Amino acid sequence: MPDAAPTSPSPRPPHPGSVAAPAPLRRTDDTATPAWALTQPPPEARSPEAVARLADLLHDHPGTLVLTGAGMSTDSGIPDYRGRDGTRRVTPMQHGEFCASTENRRRYWARSFVGWQRFSRAEPNAGHRAVAALQRSGVLGPVVTQNVDGLHQVAGSRDVTELHGTLAEVVCLTCGDRSPREALQRRMAEANPGFEALARGEVADGSRVSSQIRPDGDVVLPDEAVAGFRLAACPVCGADTLKPDVVFFGGSVPRERVEHVFALTDAAPALLVLGSSLAVMSGLRFVRHAARRGIPVVGVTRGPTRGDEHMSLRVDADLAPTLQRVLAARGRAA
Repeated sequence: MPDAAPTSPSPRPPHPGSVAAPAPLRRTDDTATPAWALTQPPPEARSPEAVARLADLLHDHPGTLVLTGAGMSTDSGIPDYRGRDGTRRVTPMQHGEFCASTENRRRYWARSFVGWQRFSRAEPNAGHRAVAALQRSGVLGPVVTQNVDGLHQVAGSRDVTELHGTLAEVVCLTCGDRSPREALQRRMAEANPGFEALARGEVADGSRVSSQIRPDGDVVLPDEAVAGFRLAACPVCGADTLKPDVVFFGGSVPRERVEHVFALTDAAPALLVLGSSLAVMSGLRFVRHAARRGIPVVGVTRGPTRGDEHMSLRVDADLAPTLQRVLAARGRAA
């Protein structure tokens, strides 16, 4: 989900099957292993002392800005896009592809309709709860997340900026109307009686639908199931151009949101990156900006990140246990 340039409602399409796509700054979307992913964090990043150094650094920089990525939610059952070698596990729907035709939107919404019923039941994990607790104690400040699942807020974090939007809201690309995702789910269920059985993994031939939620909240469905899915139209303008209010690959993060995060970075005493490989410029640009400011940049995740060269401290460890140890250290110091 990706780069700066404002998004705004597209003009009314010339016919219902096509929506004019904006000219975005393109998201890095390579399938080959990038050079940065072939490196390894320094040995000290895996030492027990690394977590102690992290706790000390955060203690000395109260209100540290947090930037979280997909690794934050993997313990909640939501997979990330990339493996540790930096390559994508799945090929998500592209922004231009979604805008191009009704059939592409049908494919997306059929899969997402089923996936949402599982995705929306995900719950915060210990890492989310530790971030919220550290924020309440003053150790951490605002949270910027690249995730679209809303789990930071459910866990109790406040002052959360959803860089790539949220799957819980829907926007019409034709008229700009916004509405809750649950309302659209109800309308899609009414338009597709019996389709909800797919959420339980039932298919007419006795096989089962993939139970694996994909990072954008959809699942894999057979083509014949997708072909019979009926789209729900926008309740305001009647177009079939409803889209989850998230930034797809190839799309653009609204300019004002990017500027807000740059402002947060300018005001931050330090930047803590959690569970992100920083493979796309969407998050990496804030790490680079923080490094240019000369504030500490800290990363906690398994494996290399594209921003390692800009980091003052790297902790190569699992998120939840690491954050719980930082929280425990805070308790002992209080």
